[in-house]
Amino acid sequence: MTDEDPSLERHFKGHRDAVTSVDFSLNMKQLASGSMDSCLMVWHMKPQSRAYRFTGHKDAVTCVNFSPSGHLLASGSRDKTVRIWVPNVKGESTVFRAHTATVRSVHFCSDGQSLVTASDDKTVKVWSTHRQRFLFSLSQHINWVRCAKFSPDGRLIVSASDDKTVKLWDKTSRECVHSYCEHGSFVTYVDFHPSGTCIAAAGMDNTVKVWDVRTHRLLQHYQLHSAAVNALSFHPSGNYLITASSDSTLKILDLMEGRLLYTLHGHQGPATTVAFSRTGEYFASGGSDEQVMVWKSNFDVVDYGEIIKGQRSPATLTSSAGNLPEVDLPVPSGRGKSLESMQSQPQEPVSMPQTLTSTLEHIVGQLDVLTQTVSILEQRLTLTEDKLKQCLQNQQLIMQRATP
Repeated sequence: MTDEDPSLERHFKGHRDAVTSVDFSLNMKQLASGSMDSCLMVWHMKPQSRAYRFTGHKDAVTCVNFSPSGHLLASGSRDKTVRIWVPNVKGESTVFRAHTATVRSVHFCSDGQSLVTASDDKTVKVWSTHRQRFLFSLSQHINWVRCAKFSPDGRLIVSASDDKTVKLWDKTSRECVHSYCEHGSFVTYVDFHPSGTCIAAAGMDNTVKVWDVRTHRLLQHYQLHSAAVNALSFHPSGNYLITASSDSTLKILDLMEGRLLYTLHGHQGPATTVAFSRTGEYFASGGSDEQVMVWKSNFDVVDYGEIIKGQRSPATLTSSAGNLPEVDLPVPSGRGKSLESMQSQPQEPVSMPQTLTSTLEHIVGQLDVLTQTVSILEQRLTLTEDKLKQCLQNQQLIMQRATP
């Protein structure tokens, strides 16, 4: 384990408006970002590779999320739709009208088979990934729902809303298990700890709160930012949490000790989104300055297998981290280093031979792509059928008018 300061590796420019969301693919080869400019960008971590710009949404893209295999990419938009993309040079996608208002959040279940969405229509909805079939709706929030996530084991769903609550749902019974009401304002973001035993939520009241999902106790409370906290992300080890705020900073918290480790000054204007890579070796952030930045974590580089084995829950003492020491880090000048080292695949602990595991993962990934390609073709056929029907109807009208 090394104990160094995080460093800015590179930044990507290509969006024409505020960046709203970022997410890394499993193998770290791609980084997706959504923006108010209605576009998705898929950036390649390999130097000198051209980015893909995906167009299709008719309004701001509010959220992006890679499927667990990394072979599909979901996006939600202010145009009320969700699109599922195959993140290659063609940039083909299927689209479905998911909600009756802005879609704020989209997240794949860990098995890749389902998708949860959240919207300004006050609902949380669950869909099948294949053919995007509607499964069920969760509708107890009384204001916009900003965020919804599956638990690591896929049994629970957590949602955050402008009704100032965080709600925990049982996916099987579809019932609300608990409502957390400690936030003093809109709750902007929520996510599960990698162990699945607790959740962290960010709020417009400048706070971050951590609760135990078994006892529903408030474990930790942080008031470190001077403006709204817009997003957060757990390090895969579960030991650290990173936050992005409208005060333009990113902050890294040590959850085991309940203290602030670093404050990062990178964005000009609000930092709107942040996400760790699947190994925790890197994290990405986006802001109102239209930039996407990639940072090297440095502070906790461990083997991915050890991460899975050694996940612990945050310290149970409630921490009101108001006046804690912090390390202030300005953005280093000069160009970012080459990211060749970022090509390494995360090493998951396996009981079967690694070659067999990677072959199976590849097959699963290819099945994702094949089923999505079938969905794309089906959607095109439906459109073609609709156009043919319209043409026939028009022809019949012309014939009727021409008949004396």
